[in-house]
Amino acid sequence: MEPLLTVNDLKVHFPITKGILSKTAGYVYAVDGVSFELGAGQTLGIVGESGCGKTTTGLAILHLIEPTDGQVIFQGKNISQNTKAERLKLRREMQIIFQDPYSSLNPRMTLNRTLSDPMKIHGLYHGSERQDRVAYLLEKVGLTPEQGRRYPHEFSGGQRQRIGVARALALNPQVIIGDEPVSALDVSIQAQIINLLIDLQDEFNLSYIIISHDLAVVEYICDRIAVMYLGKIVEMADYRQVYTNPKHPYTQALLSAVPVPDLNAKSKRIILGGDVPSPINPPSGCRFHPRCPECMDICAHEEPQLKNLGQDRWVACHLH
Repeated sequence: MEPLLTVNDLKVHFPITKGILSKTAGYVYAVDGVSFELGAGQTLGIVGESGCGKTTTGLAILHLIEPTDGQVIFQGKNISQNTKAERLKLRREMQIIFQDPYSSLNPRMTLNRTLSDPMKIHGLYHGSERQDRVAYLLEKVGLTPEQGRRYPHEFSGGQRQRIGVARALALNPQVIIGDEPVSALDVSIQAQIINLLIDLQDEFNLSYIIISHDLAVVEYICDRIAVMYLGKIVEMADYRQVYTNPKHPYTQALLSAVPVPDLNAKSKRIILGGDVPSPINPPSGCRFHPRCPECMDICAHEEPQLKNLGQDRWVACHLH
């Protein structure tokens, strides 16, 4: 079965300019060769430390940031080659839920206008049909049609994120990218939003890419998990494989830091030495080797490729 979305060798390099003439003195290698597939109705989680390129990857897929290189293939068509008009049409199929529910909503627009404007731009629904659609979306995310006359400042953080979810649903998309969709919320509200996303996925057959640093959230909602480090995917597999038997030393270190709700459970914490290297001048060979407890001589000179170990499990490590 052909995947709904395929990302091939995606790269995003931000130029660093210096001097009066703004000459390029180097690049920030934010995303440096990311590849994965997303099936219909599937949820892929992208995890890693801050600065690893998770959010940039999501924005580049939607072309909210222009990729430096690589391909984004949606329903068998390379959207990186699309014209501006074709990309506008594609916006209907791929949407995003932003991390901050406070800054992602226009404070001067009521909920009704926030949800109806995308429909107007894309020529969807007309007259009373559009208002019926807005009322339907508000009810789907746990709000009431009467609240559509209010402004964002009149809502709590959890309610604002529900509005963000409704806005993402407005155009009947097939893929929604959630950029840390619950990280700014209280724990009890996080659970409500996560369960809402799961219910909506079942009802509308949505495909999700969930970007998060919270491994507990990702384990609960995702089918597959991709672990990123310094612009590259180092491990990708079914969530059960990742959580029960991580193969990459970086994944092992991440999971060792997850609190276990059992006073009698004894877990060995893996402490990584040093700091995350700069994406401006990433290490040669394996980018994780300066901090890796399993580092070998080959790791400093030869970059490991992402290889399939079987059962659709991918790892980029010389140990495997």
